[in-house]
Amino acid sequence: MLGSKQGTTAIRPLAALTLALVITAGGCNSNTESATRYSATGETDCLPNIKLVDQSARPFLLASLKGRPVLVDFFYTTCPGPCLVLTARMRSIAEKLGDTLGSKASFVSITVDPQRDTPPQLLAYAKEQRVDRKGWVFLTGTPAQVDAVMARFHLIRQHEADGSVDHVLEFFLVAPDGRLRYQYLASEVHPERIAADIDHAAGGGLAQSRGEPSDQKAEAGQ
Repeated sequence: MLGSKQGTTAIRPLAALTLALVITAGGCNSNTESATRYSATGETDCLPNIKLVDQSARPFLLASLKGRPVLVDFFYTTCPGPCLVLTARMRSIAEKLGDTLGSKASFVSITVDPQRDTPPQLLAYAKEQRVDRKGWVFLTGTPAQVDAVMARFHLIRQHEADGSVDHVLEFFLVAPDGRLRYQYLASEVHPERIAADIDHAAGGGLAQSRGEPSDQKAEAGQ
């Protein structure tokens, strides 16, 4: 369970969602699977023409990801625990997608501590967590650039008095058109559920490329 500081999420409610879920000071919510996944119907472009920098110090335009589903999370490399758990959860999803990650879907992890998370630090983190793989990009930028991206998800960066950064405890699945499709409580939702949603957003191509019958895909909303 997360402590009160670690359990605070730097998130404002999405206007398009009704969030019955609350992350409390007591730690992770124990709601069931159905209460950890929310559909979104907003028109905000979550993949704007904002240029960040990836873990290899190369410029990276978020808009270049359009055309495929993108799973987004926000983290920082010096996070004392929660970010490691969320990265491990994303790694499980990546393993379920297999080699199709990068060709039909993308993962994006954006630091909420751009002042300290340089490209070399992002790359070291990716290697330490065994997530330095095709299709998964780690991004940093100026504080203003990161804030502009987070605003598309109705998030704000927040700092504690000791300089630590509040955590975002959610994943965001962005559709190929750049609009938010689903929001998840990352520590609670099953990796299989998110992998199925990515598959559905990609038109079923991921399941087919793995040799799975299309009728084995989970129905959206379950």
